[in-house]
Amino acid sequence: MTFSPLALIVDDDITLRVLARAALEQAGCRVEDAATGPEALEAFQRETPHIVLLDIVMPGMDGFATCAALRQLPGGASVPILIMTGLDDVRSIETAYDAGATDFITKPWNGLVLSHRVRYMLRASHTLAELREREMRLAEAQRIAQLGNWRWELSSNRLIASDEVFRILGIDKQPAAMPFEQFLDCLHSPDHAAIEAGIHQTLATGIPFQQDHRILLPSGATRVVHHQAEAVFGPGGTATTVTGTVQDVTDQKQAEAQIHFLSNYDRLTQLPNRQLFQDRVAQALAIRQRHGTAGAVFLINLDRFQRINDTLGSACGDTILREVAERLRYCVRQSDTVARYDDQEPTTLSRLGGDEFTVLLTHLSSGQNTTKIAQRIQDALNVPYFLEGRSLVVTVSIGIVLLGTDGDTVDTLLRNADVAMHAAQNQGRNTYQFYSHSMNVALAERLSLESDLRQAIAREEFLLHYQPQVDVRRWRITGVEALLRWRHPVRGLVSPASFIPLAEEVGLISDIGEWVLRQACRQQAAWSARGLGNLSIAVNLSPMQFHQRALVETVARIVRATGVSPAKIELELTESTAMQQAENAVAIFHQLKSMGFRLAIDDFGTGYSSLAYLKRFPIDTIKIDQAFVKNLEKPSEQAEQAAIAVAIIAMAHGLNLHVLAEGVETQGQLEILQSHGCDAIQGYLFSHPLPSELVEPFIREHRAKPVPSKDAA
Repeated sequence: MTFSPLALIVDDDITLRVLARAALEQAGCRVEDAATGPEALEAFQRETPHIVLLDIVMPGMDGFATCAALRQLPGGASVPILIMTGLDDVRSIETAYDAGATDFITKPWNGLVLSHRVRYMLRASHTLAELREREMRLAEAQRIAQLGNWRWELSSNRLIASDEVFRILGIDKQPAAMPFEQFLDCLHSPDHAAIEAGIHQTLATGIPFQQDHRILLPSGATRVVHHQAEAVFGPGGTATTVTGTVQDVTDQKQAEAQIHFLSNYDRLTQLPNRQLFQDRVAQALAIRQRHGTAGAVFLINLDRFQRINDTLGSACGDTILREVAERLRYCVRQSDTVARYDDQEPTTLSRLGGDEFTVLLTHLSSGQNTTKIAQRIQDALNVPYFLEGRSLVVTVSIGIVLLGTDGDTVDTLLRNADVAMHAAQNQGRNTYQFYSHSMNVALAERLSLESDLRQAIAREEFLLHYQPQVDVRRWRITGVEALLRWRHPVRGLVSPASFIPLAEEVGLISDIGEWVLRQACRQQAAWSARGLGNLSIAVNLSPMQFHQRALVETVARIVRATGVSPAKIELELTESTAMQQAENAVAIFHQLKSMGFRLAIDDFGTGYSSLAYLKRFPIDTIKIDQAFVKNLEKPSEQAEQAAIAVAIIAMAHGLNLHVLAEGVETQGQLEILQSHGCDAIQGYLFSHPLPSELVEPFIREHRAKPVPSKDAA
């Protein structure tokens, strides 16, 4: 469809309007006409024509006034207005232009000439509209990109800039031009010299200039801009103009800084992360190779930190991690004199993740300083942390490796530091260990044992031995304690002291504990079916197993599957485990008790039970730890040990609890315990732990014997 522009003819002479209409319609225009100025204004608002042909001499409102009024209407500023007038004096023409006329034609006019003049004006108007549209789009694009352009005319020292340049510079009143020096004053003063030198170098060499620098806003705030400029040379090779662009890249720089931070720093502690730390260690190794400087890496692990998260929640754990980071920063700053660092950033702290931190020390004067720094770190981190009205002590285990001596690559150093840190943990934690080659041998052995341990259940390598428990008054076996054994196909019987701590550390103890409980329940059900129904089995619950959310549900499922009577199963929990989350323990104990299980506190006397909590636990038995039994006969310690044992027995009986002493190995120990009213014992004096197939004949043989007198016992 061909576009037909709309022309508005305004003339009080109807004949001229008709002639003009004919000429314009022949030229392809649509035509509206008006006889007066007010009619023209009304028609313009109604039709919005593309061009107006306007007579000057009209009654009432003349053409000059009409032209000025049209320019004030919406859309009127850009519409071409052709003045048709018989007045050809210069003053009238000037007045027409002052009123807003685009062009004029004198009367009488030729129709063909008029149509050509209108087509030319329409074409020019369209071109101008396109130019304005492009300028508007360019200005909008510059606004979105925060990019402005400027031109410095060297001969006049005038700098002409786009609106966006002034907006970036924070200048509200935008001058048509400004001296170049005034433009420089808008930049951050410390950057003046570099910008000016860069532009003058461009003038001298012709090489474009670009640089990021700061600008100072009138508000006092600073922004970062990317500045580019190049010189324009005349025919003689002399620079005439410098053109440039200014782009506000503050947000981009902040985003880049944020990305860099997230890539290289730990969000929680603001310390370098593993990636950045590894880069720093690589640099330290390179410097050491060139200059022979000494250095060390510390790998710091917070001992049993997971318990804090499990007990107090991750928010408290995060608070401690942040505090640890601050204390480490303090240690590093204060250790300059001790370590004799130079001023070249000798120390790097980082958080590898979880509860592990690292320290990189460079330019050390001696290995002795490494020991002093490790002790300083331990002392600082062992100071109690105060959270939610309570005081917590968090100890640390530190593994130390020396650059070059213990590894020439980042991976080797960190791997050996981890080995040394685990060696510190195996030494009882809260200490530090330097790496040695023998540790890798021990680690390889540990990894092998761990691998075998993970497959032991599936390979049916675990078994239970049972140690009888004896009522000392009647001298009859009333129950047995289930004790885990591991029959390794190569190592033979592995001591529980070797694999139980490992199982706890690698998270296998819950699965193993569930297997033990299931096997014990099956065994009790089998013995009951063979006439030993009154024989109870005591089963230990590990700390990790006890604090599992699904413990009660798991126990109930095992009872249903094995058909055992819960009354014949005694579940044991160490005193320290029960008190870790005492309120939670009370709730779990009551649930287990309601199912019919007997409950016992194991290793009593080694923890920190309060009498108030002990009364709330629905337990049946207290087991005196063997530590209070083994020295009962020694004269120097008998009084103290006996006093503790007597106190435990008296307290338990006062609470109507059954008392069993563990680790009874001599007749003398038995007699002391009997004299103070202990109810039952277990230990080598009566029997070692027995394989399941030997328990039944042992019990039947014992029951067949007459009950010994007290003296005989």
